[in-house]
Amino acid sequence: MLHGKKVVVVMPAYHAEKTLVMTYNDIPFDVVDDVVLVDDCSSDDTVAVGKKLGIKNIVVHEKNKGYGGNQKTCYTQALKLGADIVVMVHPDYQYAPKLITAMASMIASDEYDCVLASRVLGTGALKGGMPFYKYISNRFLTLAENLLLGEKISEYHTGYRAFSKKVLETLPLNENSDDFVFDNQMLAQTAWFGFKIGEISCPTKYFEDASSINFKRSVIYGFGVLGTAMKFKLQKLGLKRYPIFNNNGSKLKL
Repeated sequence: MLHGKKVVVVMPAYHAEKTLVMTYNDIPFDVVDDVVLVDDCSSDDTVAVGKKLGIKNIVVHEKNKGYGGNQKTCYTQALKLGADIVVMVHPDYQYAPKLITAMASMIASDEYDCVLASRVLGTGALKGGMPFYKYISNRFLTLAENLLLGEKISEYHTGYRAFSKKVLETLPLNENSDDFVFDNQMLAQTAWFGFKIGEISCPTKYFEDASSINFKRSVIYGFGVLGTAMKFKLQKLGLKRYPIFNNNGSKLKL
């Protein structure tokens, strides 16, 4: 709880049995009220590890719904728990859960509606082992998005992010992809609907058990990112209209 606001951490999990304990143990429970673990049909013992840790809110997908589909379940469950602030932390221990307090505080203060933990503010990305081709593509895509969206964000591609309840209730998230580009679509929507986006610097760790998409999926993601940014610009210019930027689009169903 921060400033009277309930903080819920959500963890979209897929084959996270080896890293879930480390991630969970670094969560600052002096401010975090609840944790939601959503397992996307893992074939390992992710769910068993979660239960052993005492996580009460565990959802298991009987079929793999994809990274975006997992997040939709995460945010739906958090809102059902009465969350005022929701922080998404990947259970692969690639990010630093100890920063949850700082991120949630930026929203609890009512200064920001969304907070991103950026790996490229400072020198954390390359020092943490981010592959060079991913760093270059990250920089290129971020530049293109800033130009098309009219924002000044250091990184759109971090999976460590926090949102206010109002953001999650406003965005038509069910219009988004169930794949990795969901992350990017969600940020574009956040900008479209006029929410304030803040950032903090975050160290990152790339290691064998940390999840990461392969080169082919990265290319598909990259084209999806550019497509999302172009849709944003075209609708801004009044040339096209898209469901993901429609206020009457399908929202999370509680």
